[in-house]
Amino acid sequence: MTDTGGPMAEPVWIGVDVGGTKVLAGVVSDEGTVVRTARAATPGRRVDASLIEDALTDAVHAVAGDSPIAGVGLAAAGFVEATGERVMFAPHLPWQDEPVRARLAERWNVPVALENDATCAAVAEWEYGAARGAGSAVVVTLGTGIGGGLVLDGHVVRGANGMAGEFGHMQVVPDGQQCECGGRGCWEQYSSGNALVRYARERLGHEPTMLEEACGGHPEQLTGPMVTDAAAAGDLLARAAFATVGSWLGVGVANLVAAFDPDCVVIGGGVSAAGDRLLDPARVALERSLVGAAHRVVPPVLAAHLGPRAGLVGAAVLVRESQLRR
Repeated sequence: MTDTGGPMAEPVWIGVDVGGTKVLAGVVSDEGTVVRTARAATPGRRVDASLIEDALTDAVHAVAGDSPIAGVGLAAAGFVEATGERVMFAPHLPWQDEPVRARLAERWNVPVALENDATCAAVAEWEYGAARGAGSAVVVTLGTGIGGGLVLDGHVVRGANGMAGEFGHMQVVPDGQQCECGGRGCWEQYSSGNALVRYARERLGHEPTMLEEACGGHPEQLTGPMVTDAAAAGDLLARAAFATVGSWLGVGVANLVAAFDPDCVVIGGGVSAAGDRLLDPARVALERSLVGAAHRVVPPVLAAHLGPRAGLVGAAVLVRESQLRR
């Protein structure tokens, strides 16, 4: 009898977070644990689309190792059409109206699912994270801007164009701050990483703060992590910046709660690392701003559990579920 070697490795589910600066791929267990990861650099927006797909291929093969691939889920930082076939626009990636899902499924010869990264994060938090057990959840991601996702009555809401969850561009101040989208007064101009830094920069030189030393006296070099570190060290200006951004967060969340009446609201993204320094003023503003707050159960505002890996975890969940339904 010929020895054919040991048993074949179990097929793995892979999620890939495709961002503007990096590709992060991970093998995700059935319990939502990220078993191992692999990274690749994103080649930028002004390149041929084949280059980003080469980077994806490298990361997927690296993280799979010798294991067969059951399926790959892609969490893309851009607009993904409702059918999950095409990336319509991605501000930091070279995809515009590109049939990404089918092209990569053919290249890799495995099932592929494609979804917006914030929607994937919402799926992950609902399945394994802060919103686990909730019937409905609104997930808000605070980074440079604001994104988000919706799970209502156990169903992911994508919208007619696949663009549901673009919460950051709700107008909260008529004729307010100019936004990169072309509008004015968008929510993300008042509650985001950019808003946090702008608040602090505008006050440098007007009151005592360790932020002066942190940025070497050059406001344009001030960053969000500098403000976060200073707030943790007790700096009053940095803490005031978080209180202001947190209050605006609560105002926007009140609009979302009025619209969707979820069981909970989950706040993720890089800015949420500040924890209750951000979330406590948001909770106060939510109670103050929500219509009928005294006559309803106000949903809890919770910190996301899964951190920067939420997108790839949610993407792996979506491709696994798409195959199980078959």
